Amino acid sequence: MAETLVSPGVLTRENDQSFITQQPVVVGAAIVGPTVKGPVEIPTVVTSYSDYQNRFSTTFMSGSSESDEQIYTFLTSVAAYNYFQNGGESLLVTRVVSGSAATWDYATAQVSGSLGTGSFQLEALDKGAIFNNSGSVNLITGGSGSLVSGSIDNIRWEVATASSASGTFSLLIRRGDDNNNNKVVLETWNNLSLDPTQPNYVARVIGNQTFTYNSSENYIQISGDFPNSSRYVRVSFVNNTPFYFNNAGVAKSQYTSSIPVVGSGSYGGTFTGGTGTITPTTANYGAGRYYNNIGGDTAGSNTQGLKGDDYDDMLNLLSNQDDYRFNVLLTPGLIDIYQTSQITTAVNNTQNRGDSIYVYDTVQFGASLNQVVTQASARDSSYAATYWPWVRTIDPDSGNFVWVPASTMIGGVYAFTDASSEPWFAPAGINRGGLSTVITAERKLSQGNRDTLYQGNVNPIATFPGQGVVVYGQKTLQKQASALDRVNVRRLLIALKSYIGQVAQNLVFEQNTAATRNAFLSQVNPYLETVQQRQGLYAYRVVMDDSNNTPDVIDRNQMVGAIYLQPTKTAEFIILDFNVLPTGATFPG
Repeated sequence: MAETLVSPGVLTRENDQSFITQQPVVVGAAIVGPTVKGPVEIPTVVTSYSDYQNRFSTTFMSGSSESDEQIYTFLTSVAAYNYFQNGGESLLVTRVVSGSAATWDYATAQVSGSLGTGSFQLEALDKGAIFNNSGSVNLITGGSGSLVSGSIDNIRWEVATASSASGTFSLLIRRGDDNNNNKVVLETWNNLSLDPTQPNYVARVIGNQTFTYNSSENYIQISGDFPNSSRYVRVSFVNNTPFYFNNAGVAKSQYTSSIPVVGSGSYGGTFTGGTGTITPTTANYGAGRYYNNIGGDTAGSNTQGLKGDDYDDMLNLLSNQDDYRFNVLLTPGLIDIYQTSQITTAVNNTQNRGDSIYVYDTVQFGASLNQVVTQASARDSSYAATYWPWVRTIDPDSGNFVWVPASTMIGGVYAFTDASSEPWFAPAGINRGGLSTVITAERKLSQGNRDTLYQGNVNPIATFPGQGVVVYGQKTLQKQASALDRVNVRRLLIALKSYIGQVAQNLVFEQNTAATRNAFLSQVNPYLETVQQRQGLYAYRVVMDDSNNTPDVIDRNQMVGAIYLQPTKTAEFIILDFNVLPTGATFPG
């Protein structure tokens, strides 16, 4: 109702200026690479390294002969460890596999009823032969009930309780390397039913959805009615017992034999039929256990058992900004000198998204400084950065000393910068660029070496006495001199665009009026003020009013805002003049 004064009186009005500025959605890094197990070609968020270990595992045996077979870890795991070790909060892991993912398949397990009839079928959530296990030692013969080929990386099942009278049963998901004397129960599902009309229907409770990458339209296709609640299995088939009870409340005789038998699976509970494996060989790792051939040979393969084109689909999938949020992209194992096409795709997609920065490696282990600079000169983007040389670290899971490309460590440097300071602080230098888990760098760089690299937009990894190995540069690969040729400014813009974009998203389809524009300003201005207070900006101004929202703009159903920023600069070159004066001289004021 309009507020007007017709006769003398007092009019009281409210102007709510207490809007609470919403905080930006927290996003982390994304990593693309091989893992021991885990969802194939399905980007999956993990929130700690232990979470990563549970979903994607850690070590594998090399594919060499048994006499010299060794334990190794994929670079994906090394990068994930360093990211979380340095304060990373979330990591979007996208597992790639060798060859076509369509040739990989799920391991399954059949659960039978009392007459041997099929009760239901379980399917491992993740593809791969690693989920296969078979054979058991029968307790009657004195064995422990261990699976012959069970391992920490696969699972088994057991029906713990069952009642044909009530039509319910309970299911245990156990670790594949346990035994009946010492069970390792991963999940317990109680009071399950084969009756699809009941809320405790086994498929409804555990889940039955599958996820498949559609390469022709670049999206994840979901099949199945019920979301997966289990972290290990889905229900792929059920011998349904609809309306299990008759009108008298008694179980129908034709259904009672479908209820699984108590103890079934306790001596076995195996999964079979999984296909697909990655088996790198010891020879590819080389003496001293470094990934000397990681970039690939003339065929484009690398020590991780993959080729460049194995990455193509997933790099394109992560171009979908609506579904996948991250601010740093890592692909440890891709080397520009070998996988040029894939690096180009990643750079272009990152630039098109505009909300992240891509950190990649230019050359293989043992390359010269000139090769590094020459390779980096082919790129020109403020959305990409590269570092050199390689570094030696301790594999977090195998304990081996390994040489790894620089990008494996840089995600952790960015995470530490975010946790200890802000994204717009330089992820470099003694305070934020120290690589505490690095033993040594492949090459100790001189001042001249660092100058050459920095002029070529390659960020040096330097070694200083008493300080250790330190990231000593923060340039992007943008060739033209501007504020955006620095990583801290690019990451500042990423943070600001992310938050302001979220605010603007809430205004889509709202009325294009002064009230709506003021609502935008009331959230953006306070946020930018806090950024200024936190040393991200020297100054800023936001304009969204009649000056840039003219009648013509409004008639085109547009709302326009202009944001002016003066990013803070870092002190990368500190000049100290030591002036020696004669005795009695007056110091300048």
